[in-house]
Amino acid sequence: MAEPELLLDSNIRLWVVLPIVFITFLVGVIRHYVSILLQSDKKLTLEQVSDSQVLIRSRILRENGKYIPKQSFLMRKFYFNNQEDGFFKKTKRKVVPPSPMTDPSMLTDMMKGNVTNVLPMILIGGWINWTFSGFVTTKVPFPLTLRFKPMLQQGIELLSLDASWVSSASWYFLNVFGLRSMYSLILGQDNGADQSRIMQEQMSGAAMAMPADTNKAFKAEWEALELTDHQWALESVEEDLMSRELDFDGMFSKELPSGIF
Repeated sequence: MAEPELLLDSNIRLWVVLPIVFITFLVGVIRHYVSILLQSDKKLTLEQVSDSQVLIRSRILRENGKYIPKQSFLMRKFYFNNQEDGFFKKTKRKVVPPSPMTDPSMLTDMMKGNVTNVLPMILIGGWINWTFSGFVTTKVPFPLTLRFKPMLQQGIELLSLDASWVSSASWYFLNVFGLRSMYSLILGQDNGADQSRIMQEQMSGAAMAMPADTNKAFKAEWEALELTDHQWALESVEEDLMSRELDFDGMFSKELPSGIF
């Protein structure tokens, strides 16, 4: 015998579902602007700026070297890739991994991240779980197995309830990670309210804490430039230009106003 369909009161939509959406969205907007106020500008050294510009020059040479003569291309390639005194061969940078014990700014950034990201989610989530405890808010439009009950029905311990129903606490967490498109539309792509992006950055925090290895970047760019050969793209540009039928009618018919000097 099929179980009777569960019908929800329309007041749940007005007093539970929509308030949770609005609260989650407003908290995300506030978190975005607070993170802007608390963020610290990372200062770059002259050496870092110089190295980045060298890598950009080498990449531009690989991509657009076909528009300069072969001799000019080889001279630039020799400057970067000479086996004896080429820039990528002779330049060795000392990479010092930052440590929170020696760099107080790292501890400050970690505390700011916890204040703007973790703490609001815990406080607002706890308040919503306490205020709207026991409410069934909505239902997903497809059947689910019982393994989804702990994820979608937090705060509701009913074995007979179908796994497709969503509790108020689970509805809050779905909004935390589901309002990404709204945040991107209103606040832009790189915003501080995108909780999913923040979680990804925290998961890869160990890798992000390490500075970029300039020596590896130089080696990779040296290998890429070494494999690049000069292909003169303007070899027959004069013949191509002369073979075209150029229309000069009306080009010099317009009288230019004479200026008074």
